[in-house]
Amino acid sequence: MLLYMSQSQEARQAPSLHSVSVAGAVVREDGRLLAIRRADNGTWELPGGVLELEETPEAGVAREVLEETGIQVEVDELTGVYKNTTRGIVALVFRCKPSGGTERTSDESTAVAWLTPDEVAERMSEVFAVRLLDALDGDGPYVRSHDGTHLLRQ
Repeated sequence: MLLYMSQSQEARQAPSLHSVSVAGAVVREDGRLLAIRRADNGTWELPGGVLELEETPEAGVAREVLEETGIQVEVDELTGVYKNTTRGIVALVFRCKPSGGTERTSDESTAVAWLTPDEVAERMSEVFAVRLLDALDGDGPYVRSHDGTHLLRQ
């Protein structure tokens, strides 16, 4: 009881909530990267989505990439952790290799494309392009935050 009484009003409020998403930085042998154009807002991004409660991050990445693109993947390694400080979303990005399937759109994507790194930088906003480009350089895993539009410099 003493502990409770010594806490400030702010400390007694409900804790902030975050959601965890996963995304696949799928790299083909020729160096091209898998990207989707989202159906809801038309932006180019990595395939990915919310991690389900019962699944591992690796299983979630494989499921999301397959659902959104038709491409089956082998998950290699974690390349970055990215937090949207405005929306409270923590995204885990994994480098993956394509292992089967055929490109197709879904309810969540209006286009699926294999982009060069230059095309990634041209088509995607900085906060999504950096996730793919970080996965290419092999120096990760990176930990970065953004406000939904711009990377926050640490």
